[in-house]
Amino acid sequence: MNDFLFDTHCHLDLLNSFDYTVAEIEKKKIYTIAVTNLPVLYEKLSSKINSKYIKPALGFHPELIEQYQKYIPEMWLLLPQARYIGEVGLDFKVGKNSKVLQTKFFEELILRCNNLGGKILTVHSRGSANEVISIIGNEFNSSYILHWYSGSIKNLNTALSNGAYFSINYAMVTSSLGQKIIENIPNERLLLESDSPFILIDKKPFSTLEIDKVVIKLATIKNISLEDMRSILYCNFKEILKK
Repeated sequence: MNDFLFDTHCHLDLLNSFDYTVAEIEKKKIYTIAVTNLPVLYEKLSSKINSKYIKPALGFHPELIEQYQKYIPEMWLLLPQARYIGEVGLDFKVGKNSKVLQTKFFEELILRCNNLGGKILTVHSRGSANEVISIIGNEFNSSYILHWYSGSIKNLNTALSNGAYFSINYAMVTSSLGQKIIENIPNERLLLESDSPFILIDKKPFSTLEIDKVVIKLATIKNISLEDMRSILYCNFKEILKK
């Protein structure tokens, strides 16, 4: 258990080092949710991956909704068979010009996931935490993880009361804003993510293979032993998979 590692949000299909990373994930037995940004990319990744440790997630990134509306029917077609859903959500910072379209799509997605049940969503909420949390609500019939959360503590507390988990990355554990957010998340709602390749360390993309660095920083922030932190994260990941 102490060696158990996982990554709930990795853009595996966008890595230049795809083959190497896949091989190392297998070797190190890192359970990885490989998010995608469009349904067509999910299908492409799924055809390339046959792994106990890598689970492709059906995604439609909010920043791409307006440009790639033609893929929305494909999203609904694939949804019943996909357990892992992401990256999905709302972005009212970069995608502020498509708020209405984003919101309509996300509301439909949550409705469908709620009806189907048993999904695990990894959710983007930049500049839109209040709306994302409100749309998901407090009776959602699936599990959801707020990826790289950067909203208010008030919204964070609402999400917690609704059953949300929060995936923590290296950028969060090394920034004052991220650390403040982490301090307000109960240990039993913490999960890990790399968001590779979008986080840089020394101008190089942070990798799933380095995810233990996040665990070490988390233990320090939470003022608990590394062994206890590993145990907590292991239990949290197992718990969300059971739901």
